Amino acid sequence: MEFMDLLTEVLRWAHIVVGILWIGLAFFFIFVFLRFAPTMDEAMKKQVMTGMLPRGLYLMRWSAFWTWFVGLILIVMVFYHGGLMFEPGSGAGWSITSVFMLLVVYVGGFAVYEGLARSPLSNNSTVFGVVSFVFIAVVVYLMKEVAGFSYRAYVIHTGAMFGTIMTANVWMNIWPAQRKLIQAIKNGDAPDLSLFGTIAKRAEHNTYLSVPLLYTMINLHTSVTGAASSVVYLLAAILIGWLGVKCLYMLSAKPR
Repeated sequence: MEFMDLLTEVLRWAHIVVGILWIGLAFFFIFVFLRFAPTMDEAMKKQVMTGMLPRGLYLMRWSAFWTWFVGLILIVMVFYHGGLMFEPGSGAGWSITSVFMLLVVYVGGFAVYEGLARSPLSNNSTVFGVVSFVFIAVVVYLMKEVAGFSYRAYVIHTGAMFGTIMTANVWMNIWPAQRKLIQAIKNGDAPDLSLFGTIAKRAEHNTYLSVPLLYTMINLHTSVTGAASSVVYLLAAILIGWLGVKCLYMLSAKPR
């Protein structure tokens, strides 16, 4: 096995491990901790918020960064350097259009998401979800039909867009709000209650993106099935993932 092949395998392994750490911690906080937190008394709440929570959030935000960063390295090695961006014999190649779609993936996706999340549309989860799905479908269509991305390329770049949104969300929205809450509790001050809403909403968005993200990470395996024949398979996987997350929210809300 050549050195680059070995390095790719090691990076894939690291990518999966830190991804499990990130999403596992996120699921714990969303589906377990936030359901239990209202039952804590003031003494326990202060101990948890100043002891356990900062440790968990530290691991979560840095595992988010390393999942995204190692994933980016893998995309560069496997797709940009490895020549898997375009189907052999399709005539497609690097162009202004394909470069523009990369800008949409790494910059435009988060910009659009941030605009939607800060708009009144985010107050209605159904409308927010429909608009978000339409945007995703347009991006996927453009990557395949206009930029000429191969199946594996447009699937993994959909995942890269989700991962970029989620990581930016952690560092630019969720963590700053969490830091203010923790500091207020440490100082004995009354926390800004609006911060709880910000954290809950942004964490919910990340949770819905996380399950489809995991599907895109296994695109090497789905490329040998009928999934490679149409973008419908990817879009269906996203909807199924969102339905799964909805079920998790419903199950976690039931008393135990």
